[in-house]
Amino acid sequence: MLLHQGTQTLRTPRLVLRRFTVEDAQAMFDTWANDPQVTRYLTWRPHGLPELTRQLLETWCAAYERPNFYNWALERDGKVAGNISVVRLSERSEYAELGYCMGRAYWNQGLMTEAAQAVIDYLFARVGVHRVGISHAVKNPASGKVARKCGLQAEGVKREFFKTPEGEYLDIADYGVLRSEWEALQAGRRKEEEACRSH
Repeated sequence: MLLHQGTQTLRTPRLVLRRFTVEDAQAMFDTWANDPQVTRYLTWRPHGLPELTRQLLETWCAAYERPNFYNWALERDGKVAGNISVVRLSERSEYAELGYCMGRAYWNQGLMTEAAQAVIDYLFARVGVHRVGISHAVKNPASGKVARKCGLQAEGVKREFFKTPEGEYLDIADYGVLRSEWEALQAGRRKEEEACRSH
């Protein structure tokens, strides 16, 4: 059984993962929601107006009332840099799937891996999931790199599984990590930390 905690604030060495506020709308619009390069392989089109971003954030902020709603703003040096959320959740199978995006100014710095690892740890340790998955367009290999760095294993490709708003059919790669695998990774991390401390 899942023990829902809602979207709690999480901290990593370089990021604060927190709830969105409606006041984040302009920054989110400017940083990624309006950028066709960021949204190219996502399920939604770039926002044409900041008002669309504001309306979306109003919906998200209202949803924070639900303990099974997990959606974080990624804050870097006081600025909103991106978003990570649970896009699919199965109570019966105790499974969560993550989705994420980040402004181009923050790409290739390992920040999304840092955020995803914090969320994965939270979902296993606090919420009690049995499995975490990540799916991404094969044409967007950076997302797969994040999944692999977080310890998820490649599980296959669904051919032409997703149709973009522009009408392109995309192959989708699936990754997953099980609780037993996460626990083994945690034990390995602890050993590394102890070894570092003893030197």
